[in-house]
Parts: sequence; C-alpha cells; structure tokens
Amino acid sequence: MKNIIFFGAMALSAFAFSQEKKVVTLEDVWLKNSFSARSVGGFRSLNDGQHYAATSFDPEQKLVHLLKYQYATGKVTDTLFHGKKIQFNGKPLNWSDYQFSADESKALLETESEGIYRRSALSNYFVLDLKSGAISPLSKGGKQREATFSPDGSKVAFARDNNLFVVDLTTMKETQMTSDGKKNSIINGTTDWVYEEELEYVRAFYWSPDSKNIAFLRFDESAVPEYTMAKYKGLYPENATFKYPKAGEVNSKVTAHLMNVQQNQIAEIKGLPAFEYVARMDWTPDGKIWMQLLNRHQNQLELIFVHPQTQVVENIIQEKSNTWVDVHDYLTFLPKKNGFIWSSERSGFNHLYFFDLQKKSLNPITSGQFDITGYYGVDAKNRVFYQAAVPTPANQQIWSVGIDGKKPLLVSGKNGVNTGAFNEACTYFLNYHSDANTPTTVTLCTSNGKVLRTLEDNAKLRKKLEDFQLTSKEFLTVKLPNGLDVNGWMMKPLNFDSTRKYPVLMFVYGGPGSQTVVNRWGGNDYFWHQSLCAKGYIVVSFDGRGTGMRGVAYKNATYKQLGKYEIDDQIEVAKMLGKMNYIDAGRIGIYGWSFGGYMSSLAITKGADVFKSAVAVAPVINWRYYDNIYTERYMQTPQENADGYDQNSPSTFAHKVKGNYLLIHGTADDNVHFQNSMMMVKAMVDQGISFDFEAYPDKDHGIYGGKTRYQLFSKISEWLFTNL
Repeated sequence: MKNIIFFGAMALSAFAFSQEKKVVTLEDVWLKNSFSARSVGGFRSLNDGQHYAATSFDPEQKLVHLLKYQYATGKVTDTLFHGKKIQFNGKPLNWSDYQFSADESKALLETESEGIYRRSALSNYFVLDLKSGAISPLSKGGKQREATFSPDGSKVAFARDNNLFVVDLTTMKETQMTSDGKKNSIINGTTDWVYEEELEYVRAFYWSPDSKNIAFLRFDESAVPEYTMAKYKGLYPENATFKYPKAGEVNSKVTAHLMNVQQNQIAEIKGLPAFEYVARMDWTPDGKIWMQLLNRHQNQLELIFVHPQTQVVENIIQEKSNTWVDVHDYLTFLPKKNGFIWSSERSGFNHLYFFDLQKKSLNPITSGQFDITGYYGVDAKNRVFYQAAVPTPANQQIWSVGIDGKKPLLVSGKNGVNTGAFNEACTYFLNYHSDANTPTTVTLCTSNGKVLRTLEDNAKLRKKLEDFQLTSKEFLTVKLPNGLDVNGWMMKPLNFDSTRKYPVLMFVYGGPGSQTVVNRWGGNDYFWHQSLCAKGYIVVSFDGRGTGMRGVAYKNATYKQLGKYEIDDQIEVAKMLGKMNYIDAGRIGIYGWSFGGYMSSLAITKGADVFKSAVAVAPVINWRYYDNIYTERYMQTPQENADGYDQNSPSTFAHKVKGNYLLIHGTADDNVHFQNSMMMVKAMVDQGISFDFEAYPDKDHGIYGGKTRYQLFSKISEWLFTNL
C-alpha cells in the first residue's frame, strides 16, 4: 500500500528462524525474569569532577558496596561504603539509596523503605561519617520522609506525621519544627496526593543556601473530598481513606512559609500573586525564594522571586497558552552570567532559553522543528548540553550548543535513544543507549562524545537472546485519509508469510505528551509481545494526535476533548491496517492500561465496527472520576465543559459494544479508582451487554507483586487467543 511506509527492518529478520531455538514464554518473562537488563546503579558524580561513585553488588555475600572510580582511567580509587562494614546493632544495613552532604564528608543511607503512593515512601535513615565510619540512626521516633542535608552539612531536615523536624548532626538533637500536622487535614513540608501524582514532587521544604532557613509549603486539605478504598486482608475489610480532589472539586489550600531554624520561628510568606498551584519552589544562589505558580486552568505560569526578609515579590517570567503550559525542571541559575536556563514551548516546540536578569530578556539557545526532551547542564565555556527528539520523534540524541545558540555539536547520535548522566562540570557523562531491538549499553564519554570505556553492555543478556526466536520491531508511518502522518511500529509473527492473513493486536496509550513509538529497549512488554508473535499475532502501536515529540500543535490538538481525536486516529489506523494483504481485517484487537485502557474502551464502543476485541486495564471511564490537576489541565472543569467529559466517555457509548471486552482493575487503585470500572460495568449491565471482568484484590494501579503479573498476562494472553 502506498499510504504505509516502512523504515528498514532493524536487527533480526522476521522471516527465517532456526527451528532449534526457543520461543519466548510468559514463564520466561514474569517468573524466571530471564530478560532482565543490567545498568549502572547508584551513579553520582563527585565534587572534584574527576571521579564518580557507583554501586557494585557482591553476589556471594549479597552485599552492595559503593565504589569511587576515576573518570579518566576507570580505576577504582576507593571504597566509599563497604556493605559488610555498614552495620547497625551488629547487622549489615540493607540500604536502597544514598545522598552525600555537600562536602561529601557524610552520607544519608535510606533503609527499610515502604511505599505510600507512587513517589512517596517511609524510610529509616542512617547518618554515616565517611571518614570515621561511625553510623547512627537519624531518628528513633519513627520512620522518616524526604530526609535532606542542609547545605553546610550540619543538619538534616525530614518530615514525619505531616510535620517537619530538624536534627543537629553535632549533637543528634531532634527538634520538631511544626506541630499542627494531621492526617487528611494539615501537611507540612510534603505534598498532598494530587501534587505528588500530577506535579510529580513529594518534598516541599527547601534549605536556604546559608543553612539558616527552610522555605516550605503547608497544605490545608481539610475541605478536600475523601475517597475510601476497601482492603480485603482481614476478616472484616478495612477502609483506607485519603483526600482526592476529582475534576471540578476543591483543592488543598496551599501557603508558603519561612522557617528560621536557629530561632524555631515560622512566618507565612504573604503578598504572592493569586495562584492555584505551586508547581515548583526552591532558593536562588543569592538567597531569594523562587516559585513557579500556576492558575487552575494551568494555561498561565509565573516565575517569581521572593525576597525573604522584606517579602517583596518580583515577577520574572510569564508563560501563557490558549491550551495549557507544561511544567519543567530545567531552571538552572548561572551566577557568572547573571541569569538562568529556562524551557518554553512559545515557539511551537519545546526549546531552551537563557534569561538575562540584568536585561530582563529571554534569548533562545535552541531552535528548530523538534522538541528538547532533556537538559543536562552548562560547562565552563558556556556550552549547554541537552537531549533532543531528532532526527525523528522516535529517536533521541545528545547535543551541545553555545549559550548564544551558536555552533551546535552532535555529542551522541547513535540510532535509538541516548540519555546522558553528566558530572556537574559537564566534562564527562554516562551515555545510556538502546534501540528497539537492542538492550542498554552504558558508556563513559567525554563532553565531545568520545567513548572512554564501556561500563555495561549486557553481554550476558545479548548472548541469551541468541537462544530465542525473536522477531524485530519495525518502524513505519501511516498516512490517514485526512492527510495526517501517524508514526508507529510493527512486530510480525515468527516465520512470517506475506501470503497469509494474521490477526493484529494494537497496543495503545495515547495520553497527552506520551509516546509508545520510541526507538528504545522495551523490557518485559517487548518480550510479552514476542510471545504473542510466536503464537501468530502481529503486534503494532501508533502515536496519534495528542502524543508528544512532534510539537505543540500535535500534542495539544486534543484540548477540551480528550479521547475524541485520539480514538479517531486509532480507528483510522486500524482501517488502514485492515487493507494490508497479510492482515485479517476481521481480527483486529486493542489493548491498553490506564489512559490506554480508556482508549481501548473507546475502541470497543465508538470503534465497535472495526475492533473485534479490546482489553482495558485500570481504565478511566469518565474524566469526572479522575483527579483535577491532570484532568482540568486538558479539559477545564466539568462545570465548564460537560460535553467534553461525557461525549468522550466509554460508559456513554456502552450500548455500542458488540465485540469481546475484557475489563481488569485492582481494587486498591489509588490513582484510577476501581469506581471507574464499576461505572462501566453498570452501564453495560443496564444495556444487557456481555463482557468479561477480572478484579485484583488489594492491588494498586500497577497490579504487581509476587506472581501477579504472570497471572495477569496469562489471563490476557489466553483471553486473546480465544477472542481474537
């Protein structure tokens, strides 16, 4: 077909395999963990710019050591932590993460972590003196959250029971700084559920550069509606209740405060511009507090500076949009240049800018018809290092450019995805590289891209893969009848025969700014798809309107109508696939999780004439049931946009279901509530629609733990073999 263009098959041929090789099974993927890729763990660049720290696992003693390496030679020059020696009460500490004090004389070790929500955890922290080897618990009053050194290394602040505490490391005296913290009411120094999930940060307290003050946020969530989930572990189920603001509902009232640590005095920061969300907050190098403030529609973002002594507010930058403004973490202050790095989509693509504080001017550093996908830092010569979605949206390269936007240099341009971990001086970096058919290789490079050595090449995994029959992931572009080019990938069955007709499973996500069509190693999902290909299925995925790395117009096209254009594109792609000689148009199915589950539910309703079967895991069924920060960013409130919510809800179109529909949900999903699936079930029951349903007691949005994933994907696979 002329409207479907393939880009050369990558790596393995899908046409001929040795019959002696094994095929991928679900046991290989989910029980044996046969295809786990290795990386370089615990990487931290050290202050001198010539060394870095990384973890090393001793398989015989089952202990983790932290070693000091020299960038230039790769030699180990010191053992910073020896797993056997890091003990408390005569037992080695099973530490999971660490941080250094600014002068690297001390370390905080995180142990016995237990998750709260997606990004939050309770942990026991230990303070380790790297010179003497002395180790002591940070606190004996219960587990802590977000423990953080002061810049001078003399103190550590942490949160517990919604209050803030400070420990003086000289005396190990612990001082409770706030006292009004209360579950489901007042939170000091950490974020509420919706901030954590959608603004993607947990710690909401920040040491001043001189270590004398802490700026922090206080959340009054007492008026926020509660959501309750049943936990089925005991004779009588227990209820877990937490604050969850759904679309259109009341948010926490957030206020900013300044704490004088020495005097144990706290004052609210007043005079701030009107705002709904504090998207980001910290200190400037010269001792001002900076904040990124968002309005409720999230189409206006303001960067402000607050002078802590006078509380005078400076308005620095304002970003406005007719749709929404994305929040970024690229803000970097350059004192010698009297300015900072900023990111903006004002050109129609995400690019980097330099803001000159003296001239109050915003000057482009990068430009072009591509999106910046990562920012790494600035070196002594004022060259800026970044990651960009070039030469195609599916690939990502590492570049550098002068802060004036001149002399761009390709640093790492291997086909696939290149991700950097730079030292502070941007003289060395680790490049994590993979492509769709090749596991990750980690190389140590100089700032111009010269490879000094390979730290991890996953040789064992590559060798193991030689024993299996594998098909390749091929990239293609489909031109829809409306002229839109949609990027995708395809995995063909083993021993593919172009004269046969094959069933197709479309894998979909489709959420705003997301990507499934990316040229990087796919892990366990890749191998599940391989197991389907071994059974004679074609697996494909396409990024329609609303997805990322193709500029603002493509990404924001779905504004106020989530689901409408996204499912239109998936339906049209399915129709185009159905016209291909080797695809059975009567056996096209679709699978998705979360936003993808929402999409697959729309496919079996709005697209019931095209899709024979759909699997929806943890789907949103109506955006009225989802949280307000995410939903209102793209939809405004239900009160303002009722039709946008209801005319793109799968439950509204439940009467159209005529194919096979498998609905799956964890009962303890704090993110996309079990209520969503129950509302879809109710709508289908009311219409007399037949469907299949699987519930996972006490499992959250990820539905994992023990043999859960094996059972889950066994269920989905067997269901597909029967129904597609």
